[in-house]
Amino acid sequence: MRVLVKGAGVAGLTVAWQLYRHSFRVTLAELADKVGAGASGFAGGMLAPWCERESAEEPVLTLGRLAADWWEAALPGHVNRRGTLVVAGGRDAGELDRFSRRTSGWEWLDEQTIAALEPDLAGRFRKALFFRQEAHLDPRQALAALATGLEDARMRLTLGVVGEAEVDHDRVVDCTGAAQIGRLPGLRGVRGEMLCVETTEVSLSRPVRLLHPRHPIYIVPRDKNRFMVGATMIESDDGGPITARSLMELLNAAYAMHPAFGEARVTETGAGVRPAYPDNLPRVTQEGRTLHVNGLYRHGFLLAPAMAGEVARRLLTDQGPQERRAS
Repeated sequence: MRVLVKGAGVAGLTVAWQLYRHSFRVTLAELADKVGAGASGFAGGMLAPWCERESAEEPVLTLGRLAADWWEAALPGHVNRRGTLVVAGGRDAGELDRFSRRTSGWEWLDEQTIAALEPDLAGRFRKALFFRQEAHLDPRQALAALATGLEDARMRLTLGVVGEAEVDHDRVVDCTGAAQIGRLPGLRGVRGEMLCVETTEVSLSRPVRLLHPRHPIYIVPRDKNRFMVGATMIESDDGGPITARSLMELLNAAYAMHPAFGEARVTETGAGVRPAYPDNLPRVTQEGRTLHVNGLYRHGFLLAPAMAGEVARRLLTDQGPQERRAS
């Protein structure tokens, strides 16, 4: 079966990779001149289903708990399985108790064990939650590696093209994300803003989430002394540059985690529109011979493998219900 996959963000690339593993003849087409040009390129890359359960429905945990295994199988060596650390300032210590009640898979740490895990946070937090089973990856490196792997496997990847001829393919899988807002019923945009900083004064081995009633943030370590700080969640489909308010909130929160971030160099800021359905869960919908994979919200790298598996099942049987939500 010849399949055209439209969109080379995390959804499109994972679908193409999953179909390749099932021996489909795949063409991957992207309007932009690079992979991950949309919201996927601004993602945190956290494979953290237990933490995400704090504000998400059960399917995010059920479908996301195998994501790290999927990524490791697809891209050996790209997944960092060092867990997630969740902390809160002294005045916000009650947020940790609330977070623990809404999640599972954690263990409590005291000051000594926090310092053992993250020496640069020694003495800064009295207690923390540690989600040992969670993982993270670098989104841009992962997307580039998937694209390279598909090309090495002689899958066709076209960038910067107006469009492939759908009539030349047996089925189409549309993974164009926010481009479908206003067209797919119920799909809306949620704006997310982030920044990257660089400093040699702080070292972290794993993502650290700082709980705060107004603007909780996460800091994800990258290579070369870089850190990604994110992310806002604003009900808007405005894809313009980061706002001054969001920039200040993210920087202030990073400074609250460690004062050395106040001297860090800001190397990048960015904003992306994340497509979401009313329940904030992704779904695969069918329109004629086209399958739409959309609504990944803030869970792109976490839930894309599960959605890719659903697409493969649909095409392998070439039948199925008209719509399947993440449930």
